[in-house]
Amino acid sequence: MTLEKYLASLKEGIINLDFGVVVKAATEAMAAGVDPNAAINEGMVAGMAVVGDKFEKGEYFLSELVVAAEVMKEGMAVVKPYLKGSSAPGLGKVVMATVEGDHHDLGKNIVTTLLRVQGFEVVDLGIDVPTDKIIGAVKEHQPAIVGMSALLTLTMVKMGEVIEALKSASLREKVKVIIGGTPVTTEFADSIGADHRAANALEGVKKCVAWVASPERRQ
Repeated sequence: MTLEKYLASLKEGIINLDFGVVVKAATEAMAAGVDPNAAINEGMVAGMAVVGDKFEKGEYFLSELVVAAEVMKEGMAVVKPYLKGSSAPGLGKVVMATVEGDHHDLGKNIVTTLLRVQGFEVVDLGIDVPTDKIIGAVKEHQPAIVGMSALLTLTMVKMGEVIEALKSASLREKVKVIIGGTPVTTEFADSIGADHRAANALEGVKKCVAWVASPERRQ
């Protein structure tokens, strides 16, 4: 099998949400000496890009997005042992939390999965997370990004409280802050001083990748 066929199999396996195809293609590709970075970026990541397009067009829904991410995780588990040293994905740390008073975590969990697939180390604090716990996690883990989620209008105000606490702890300038959730708007994000409001899981992950790729940019 040629390099192009291995990459095409990985890509199509992701698009078709097929665990068996991706694991088989990844295993055979590694045995054949395919560059693991190519398998990841030109195969699986390329497939996730198509899944993302389908999601944005309404052809795929949250369930397909979640499954595609899980399929890629299985493929990554095969490929990772073949990555050497600095070649291994490692985009930085992200602290994720659903803010205090809010027990919804579907969106946060999807973002967490996608971030890990991209190569981020994610510290997921879970749901109903008080401000001081988020600040403590930032101090302990020194992430590049803090992500917060809320599905309730009453709880999303906690996001602003966290940002103010980051300022008080002299941590705000050290992290990017991305927020999301059904009631969260760009106007709200601007009003509390967040760096970005994620329109959906994929868009939010793309922003995080762009940030670590160009850390000097603050958009």
